[in-house]
Amino acid sequence: MNVYAPILVLGAIAAAFAIVSVVIASIVGPKRRNAAKLAAYECGIEPLPPAADMVQRFPVKYYLTAMLFIIFDIEIVFLYPWAVASDTLGWFGLLAVALFIVNVSVAYAYEWRRGGLRWD
Repeated sequence: MNVYAPILVLGAIAAAFAIVSVVIASIVGPKRRNAAKLAAYECGIEPLPPAADMVQRFPVKYYLTAMLFIIFDIEIVFLYPWAVASDTLGWFGLLAVALFIVNVSVAYAYEWRRGGLRWD
């Protein structure tokens, strides 16, 4: 149990800091509320009432680009543990990372060839 004590103490300090920050902000912060502050923020664009014939939709390209970024970003994060322990893993670790990089490269090349990285 002594091994986990510093981690528990650090977690307790982080939780206490978060709770104290929220409580102090609610006590000290301004209390003036108006319609502009309570309205949803829409990137500075005044929200229009929805018309039956005019529905604004976002292009799917925005969502696909965000998903591609998340997928490739998360895949690259898996290389950090290997970089830390590369000297102890030996040839097996090198082979595993090489196969992982080949897998990511094939997915990247497929997406590039398909035109998913072009912003038109």
